[in-house]
Amino acid sequence: MVNFKEIFNNKSKEENGSDDLILRQYYLLNHKKMLILASLIIIALLSIIVSIKVGSYNVSWVEIIKSILGHGSKETEIVIWNLRMPRVMASIVSGAALSLSGLIIQTVLKNPLASPSTLGISQGAAFGASLAIITFGAANLESSSFRTNDSYHFEILSVYLVSFFAFLGGLSVVIVVWGLQLLKKMTSASILLTGVALSSLFVSGTILIQYFAEETEIAAVVFWTFGDVARSTWSEIIFLSIVTLIITIYFFFKQGTLNAMGTGDEVAMNLGVNSKRFRLIGLILASLIASLTTCFHGVIAFLGLLAPHMAKRLVGNNHLFLIPTTIVIGAILLLISDTLGRIIISAGSLPVGVITSFLGAPLFLYLLLYEKGGSKNA
Repeated sequence: MVNFKEIFNNKSKEENGSDDLILRQYYLLNHKKMLILASLIIIALLSIIVSIKVGSYNVSWVEIIKSILGHGSKETEIVIWNLRMPRVMASIVSGAALSLSGLIIQTVLKNPLASPSTLGISQGAAFGASLAIITFGAANLESSSFRTNDSYHFEILSVYLVSFFAFLGGLSVVIVVWGLQLLKKMTSASILLTGVALSSLFVSGTILIQYFAEETEIAAVVFWTFGDVARSTWSEIIFLSIVTLIITIYFFFKQGTLNAMGTGDEVAMNLGVNSKRFRLIGLILASLIASLTTCFHGVIAFLGLLAPHMAKRLVGNNHLFLIPTTIVIGAILLLISDTLGRIIISAGSLPVGVITSFLGAPLFLYLLLYEKGGSKNA
């Protein structure tokens, strides 16, 4: 006689054992991701320490510790708190903002090649800021005896005016891309080509504005377009930090929606996600932080493309870990790039936008080749 009760109990034990194994693997995987994130945070802290130490003015470790604690010499405190610490914090915040912006754009558009620079958002923001600088005199370029590394000091006279125009420039790109997606469902290649066209349009517009500007205004715009984290003040850094933090918290609580959007609109809609509305919100917020970063620090290319891809290789596509990992990697990359710029030119600093372009351009070409090969295999 068949003992059905015994068979049922054996099957239940096998199923429970299988479930326990899956749970153990899940927790081990999450533990590994947490260790990766913790390691990246340690690397970021070490990068901060090295960045504070590196510079044309030699400061010992003892003097750095004393200055941080408020017991250093006046000269050392000026170098650390007025020169090096602002650019360190600007690197961290700008790197986090651009990398988060790139991650959100890639997710909501489901396009691995999308970023603020490849879609033209940074170029649109640059055009808007240039318009504010030249048309309304919202910034100027003055010689400065205070700065030891730069012979000129760029100053934004009206932060909110330049920020507003930069945001409008970046937002115009978002509106065009989003509108084209509503009218015609575009492929990844079509979105990328749209970004190239818009980038060319805004770069041409910026050149046209410079053509009718005065020499001092042209100098201010050209100096501003070089991506540089050394020009912002503490008030601008704090303003950008607050906006970036608020948007980061918003997307962190929307991690489930981002995961659903990453799988495609059909799956997202089946899970109750309004794809069109969330895509628009995501693009606007990503455009905001990218435009503000461009407003304060100029065009820093490819960071929004580089950081998300590195993070995905390390922790996968789950935004619970992907968002913080991307932010930390972006901060590390921009901080290291700025430090390298000061090491390469000992008497000054190479614009950080140049360094990130050298890092990002090969990755962009690799992704283009990878996408092409992947489509053939498919």
